[in-house]
Amino acid sequence: MTPPHGETRTAPPAPASSEDRDLQQRLIRDLDGEVAFDDYTRHLFSRDASMYSIMPRGVVFPRHTADVQATVVAAGEYGIPVLARGAGTSLAGQTVGPGLVLDFSRHMNRILGLDPEAGTALVEPGVVQDQLNRAAAEHGLMFGPDTSTSNRATIGGMIGNNSAGSGSLRYGMTIDHVRALDVVLSDGTTARLEPVDETERKRRADLPTLEGRLYRELPPLIRANADAINEGFPDFWRRACGYRLDRLAREDVPFDLAKFVVGSEGTLAIATQCLVDLVPKPRRTVIAVGHFTSVVSAIEATESALVCHPSAVELMDKTILDLSRQKIEYASLGAILQGDPEALLFVSFTGDDETELIDQLRQLTTAWKHQGHGYHTLQAVTPQQQSALMKVRKSSLGLLMAAGEGTRRPLAFVEDTAVDPLHLAEYTRRFKGILDEHGLSAGFYGHCSVGCLHIRPFVDLADPNQITVMRVVAERIKDLVTEYGGVNSSEHGDGLARSEFNREIFGDDLYEAMRAVKGLFDPHDRLNPGKIVDAPAMTENLRDPALPPAAELRTRLTFDVVGGMRGAADRCMNIGLCRKADTGAMCPSYMATRNEQDSTRGRANALVKALSEPDPRKALGDERLHEVLDLCLMCKACKSECPLGVDMATLKAEALSHHHDEHGVPLRSRIFGSIRFLNRLGSATAPLSNLPSRIGFLRRLMERFLGITAARPLPRFERLNLVRWFGRRGGKSRPGAAPQGTVTYLADSFTTYTEPTIGRAAVEMLEQAGWEVRLESRGCCGRSSLSKGLVDDANEKAFKLAHLLSETTPADSPIVGCEPSCLMTLRDEHRAMLPGDKAVEDISGRVRQVEELLVEAIDAGRIRLDPTSWLAGRRLLYHGHCHQKAEVGTAATMELLKRIPGVEVEELDAGCCGMAGSFGFEAEHYDVSMTVGDDRLFPAVKAEPEDTVIVATGVSCRQQIFHGTQRDAWHPVQLIREALLD
Repeated sequence: MTPPHGETRTAPPAPASSEDRDLQQRLIRDLDGEVAFDDYTRHLFSRDASMYSIMPRGVVFPRHTADVQATVVAAGEYGIPVLARGAGTSLAGQTVGPGLVLDFSRHMNRILGLDPEAGTALVEPGVVQDQLNRAAAEHGLMFGPDTSTSNRATIGGMIGNNSAGSGSLRYGMTIDHVRALDVVLSDGTTARLEPVDETERKRRADLPTLEGRLYRELPPLIRANADAINEGFPDFWRRACGYRLDRLAREDVPFDLAKFVVGSEGTLAIATQCLVDLVPKPRRTVIAVGHFTSVVSAIEATESALVCHPSAVELMDKTILDLSRQKIEYASLGAILQGDPEALLFVSFTGDDETELIDQLRQLTTAWKHQGHGYHTLQAVTPQQQSALMKVRKSSLGLLMAAGEGTRRPLAFVEDTAVDPLHLAEYTRRFKGILDEHGLSAGFYGHCSVGCLHIRPFVDLADPNQITVMRVVAERIKDLVTEYGGVNSSEHGDGLARSEFNREIFGDDLYEAMRAVKGLFDPHDRLNPGKIVDAPAMTENLRDPALPPAAELRTRLTFDVVGGMRGAADRCMNIGLCRKADTGAMCPSYMATRNEQDSTRGRANALVKALSEPDPRKALGDERLHEVLDLCLMCKACKSECPLGVDMATLKAEALSHHHDEHGVPLRSRIFGSIRFLNRLGSATAPLSNLPSRIGFLRRLMERFLGITAARPLPRFERLNLVRWFGRRGGKSRPGAAPQGTVTYLADSFTTYTEPTIGRAAVEMLEQAGWEVRLESRGCCGRSSLSKGLVDDANEKAFKLAHLLSETTPADSPIVGCEPSCLMTLRDEHRAMLPGDKAVEDISGRVRQVEELLVEAIDAGRIRLDPTSWLAGRRLLYHGHCHQKAEVGTAATMELLKRIPGVEVEELDAGCCGMAGSFGFEAEHYDVSMTVGDDRLFPAVKAEPEDTVIVATGVSCRQQIFHGTQRDAWHPVQLIREALLD
């Protein structure tokens, strides 16, 4: 996908050194893709999901194989390395290094062909696993290896690591599904790697090229090291370590360099096209979830589970379970569990015959009960029952990472060992004993079915003593796994974390054979050096020790984490969930551009760089940083969907305020920050105030001088606004009993002046529910000011409104509203602006959604709905507001809609609408805004029949839906008013 906006931005500054400037100009001249050598881009690509950081010389975004060739040739002439990178989610440091980084995820992400009859797919390396699986699913197929990062892991990265996952018991590893690779070799030439018979191997061996040399010299190298190959590799099959000379040594299969380079971490060749095998996709899955009182007792139940022939057996300990309960995105799991288990064991059965699968499920449940394994077994048969289970299981890594505080983090350095499942329980006891001996705690999860546990001890790398402890533990675990005949890396690779130990693991002879292989493929050590062989010590290039102490910075907002604002940004551990593109709302601008700097991860890392400068205040005013933050829609999806809770909306607001300190506040920002005043003025002067939206000349002037796009309809001001309507009723609820007491309705800046019918419906329905409604229209929550970085102004507005509400409303009475962005500001941002303020704490604790009160009233019979209303028999398609999802979720809204008699309700997983308040009105952001909407929301709405009722809680969402589809969207309270039994 070509970014619609990112490539029109100002070119990054040129590098400082003359050699780098020459190289940059050479690459710009020779490539169709983009090139970036600026400090911010380099910093973003200096990290992956590991504990390491190495600054590259530059970053290249190739568009095709010729770009890759040109990069390799140029790098060779300048004597610098080249590193291939996909999603940058490697856990052992494979995708950080000096030299040039090739980011394949941005452009080389096409599925070039899919052959259902042959069961193959031809893809570029940047294709995401779930992207391939969606295309293959149309033919009843899928890519076999199932990684927990499938919504962002690229096929190229999986090939580089020899990735596996929960389904490896049935489907093996990536190496088992690669048929052929088109590659660029270390001298810039290309080759097709595939299985060849002896005749073809000899033909290729005669070529006077690097490819020919490989076919000539590898066979004698293998013969010379036959004994080392036979004796040096661990017996356990599930391994992602070293070079797979054992594959080439097999005489029962053709000579196959394609499979040989799988797992080589980009050190031997760079794949540019990949022909991979697909497997039949099972039609059904059922899951048993065993509840256990300890991790070891859960592991001990694995053997009984394997007897029932499952497709996967997965472990999750209480550490991760408790963390999931703290996040809205994952909290639904806790509601379906029994008691408070110390560990869960997920046993999955897949196939086409549901009856057979359920029989397997019952067989396992009976066996566990008879053998005394666990205290409860939950059976999840339907996709709805399984949803919460699988969401948390796939997010185990991120949830565990969120448990870190400051520089004390759960680190991946002994997390990928594997032993025969028969020994796993005993092995785990001894593993834990080593951790206990060194005073380390850890979270446990992983793939019990194949003996692989992902155990991440908490270590503070800012403490030199802790680094020493980490190394000692790594050496002892390496020895322990060897004792059990296991492998030091079973799916995450060697990288910088484990390559150092390969000589000891494989023995001198086999290790030297591997070094010889590297020398054949890459004589000048240009391709991702320092991985697998000739590696630095595992304690070099660590991320946290490389950061200087944070300089003092006074922030306007409160960042209640260790390290303040930098600590809040540095919570990001680069797991890359913000790079997903098919579900949820995070991160909408990345979904539109596929540019690393437009992901939450990219922005967080950019802020870490700025806040690590000697003068962070000045660094926050840097224009390049401002460009990195520019496309953040401040949707707050990252606050809930990022397992580590990186709150980029708050970070951006603070950064913008410092940018204003340096450069002044733009007029447009002042205008949008004053939206309540302008909307009130527009309402007072309507219908004259609506004329500019109808006069093209005036719209073009607004775009030219204010940057407000002429392409988007402006809101229509209503003269009979909510305040006037309420005033005509005497300024209070209509007379009548109010047994529920008083509720304060927050007259927000939008439904009050541009959509007052929504406010009227809310007031009338609350009265119908038995409440006396008090309208509060005298203040602004400050949301609009905050979104433009006008934090001082937002702070003043927040103080006034919070104290007004606290002083003039009955104690403990609820405060409700219809616009989620305004209402949720009282719960969240006010606390960040005014920490410790008693009025803020009072009000934030009383905020409720109007939907909650209406559901209670309907269930109590105080509101009666008409089963024969015009809505009966209709389908409702609901799109939730991002701020609502981030703070409280959409459950209350869905429950309210389901109360309408005779309707079918579906909630869209369409992500952010793309409007995001003022963002969609800004001329330079309009294209991205519409691209975000066109990702999932617009197609879903357009696909609905005309009689489907579109529902949206946010004003921005309703504006965007109308502009993108010409379909009106209703607020839920309007529909309840329509369905009311009069």
